[in-house]
Amino acid sequence: MASDTALLVLRVVLGLTMAAHGYNKFFGGGRIPGTAGWFDSIGMKPGLFHARVAAGTEIAAGVGLALGLLTPIPAAGFVALMLVAAWTVHRHNGFFIVKEGWEYNLILAVTAVAIAGTGPGRYSLDHLLFPDVTWLSGWSGLAIAVGLGLAGGIGQLAIFFRPPAKTS
Repeated sequence: MASDTALLVLRVVLGLTMAAHGYNKFFGGGRIPGTAGWFDSIGMKPGLFHARVAAGTEIAAGVGLALGLLTPIPAAGFVALMLVAAWTVHRHNGFFIVKEGWEYNLILAVTAVAIAGTGPGRYSLDHLLFPDVTWLSGWSGLAIAVGLGLAGGIGQLAIFFRPPAKTS
């Protein structure tokens, strides 16, 4: 079916995009130490912990969504990651990405949630491994992605985010 192929394309592109962000945190320019310093600078302390958690979650959520494996769970990872990114880095810049706003974060999170709600399609590990499991899509998938994602993101912000003091 065309819709299953479209979901496959969407999942793979979205998932591998997120996984690439995690890979870059581990192996790109500043690697984990550079990413840790950046996390410290934006108020996510301890930075080393958050650099590892963010990079690992980006890879796991990205690959999980691309494969369509337990789809609502990686979708929740997208929500948590993008909520934290939007709040800590982008919210003061407004909506539009051209001014480093939170538009891109919103699109990534909502797209992952939509996939959790529709289900990953026939060309997924969920369909192959769990063909009769109903909580992996529909209202259950949507609720898991949104609820778990918001709980994870809000929890992380409440426990760890300490905005840096403004300098004049």
